[in-house]
Amino acid sequence: MSGLHGHGKREQIFCDATAGAWAGMWRYRSVLPEVEPVTLGEGWTPVIRSRRFRNAYLKEEGANPTGSFKARGLALAVTMARHYGLKKLAVPSAGNAAGALAAYAAAAEIEANIFMPRDVPFANYVEAKLYGAKVTLVDGLISDCGRMVTERKEEEGWFDISTLKEPFRIEGKKTMGYELVEQLGWEYPEAVFYPTGGGVGLIGMWKAFGELEELGWVRPGKRPKMIAVQSSGCAPVARAYEQGEKVSQMWPDAATFASGLRVPKPYGDYIMLEILRESGGAALSFSDEQILASLKDWAKNEGIFLSPEGAAATVAYDHLLASGFLKAEDRVVLFNTGAGLKYTDVTAEAAGLERPRSA
Repeated sequence: MSGLHGHGKREQIFCDATAGAWAGMWRYRSVLPEVEPVTLGEGWTPVIRSRRFRNAYLKEEGANPTGSFKARGLALAVTMARHYGLKKLAVPSAGNAAGALAAYAAAAEIEANIFMPRDVPFANYVEAKLYGAKVTLVDGLISDCGRMVTERKEEEGWFDISTLKEPFRIEGKKTMGYELVEQLGWEYPEAVFYPTGGGVGLIGMWKAFGELEELGWVRPGKRPKMIAVQSSGCAPVARAYEQGEKVSQMWPDAATFASGLRVPKPYGDYIMLEILRESGGAALSFSDEQILASLKDWAKNEGIFLSPEGAAATVAYDHLLASGFLKAEDRVVLFNTGAGLKYTDVTAEAAGLERPRSA
């Protein structure tokens, strides 16, 4: 990175990005692998200022291709898979990673093998099938899907592209950290709220902050408090954090309509817990009832249809304001990790909504 130091190189990103076609997350290609990307227009998602909380900014990852932040990591992972000549990829998924892998594999002409729980939001199944992926629905959780991939990958000739089992998904997701800092005028917010299932986005952003400081692109100072948010129906990281543990324990009988948070034992839990403590942050969990109430509140009062995971972040913000952990004048970024409309079926069920029948 020796040739990238200083504000001049930082400002060159803006100049390069505006000189040609839409650059998306590839505006940061100077800190990404030097390779021809497989891109569908991922990244550079909006930061939307709350109407009611003037120092709260929502990072709308639902604006990505396939409607979630997973597009970032899978875009780069599939790019590198094509670069290295891989022909068959496999992934266990709680839902959105499946759709993202299916899309980018289709664009790269690579076979995608997807394992996901049978009760994922229907949109995840439909998109994976329409993109031409080979889909296996599993009566279980993402942990069961991961076991199946591990058991079969050698015999089937698959490359396992699971979370933190290859190096490039985290490189794609670190662009969220670069973006939020650039979009806030190259300054850190006080806190970043991140819905946490596998947690690679949180880890990637922390990596980005380290790189930004090394490059001199951000003023040295206190990094954001990282706030990991989970559902009380599956909260292994929050429980480990509260108990002072270095790793989490497998969460029994994981259940929540926030399907992206239904990860009973994150692979990178020990890294997340280190980051949370180093940043002076927190790990919190909330009930599905609280999450649904916040989802409705933001839809009605902000005009934003959050994913259940994103609504977990907004609940957490309300909680930390009420507790005094944060002040109203603290600038914060809340991540909506996916488009709410991808969860229409599970959100309707949670809200008790049914399609009106003709008289």
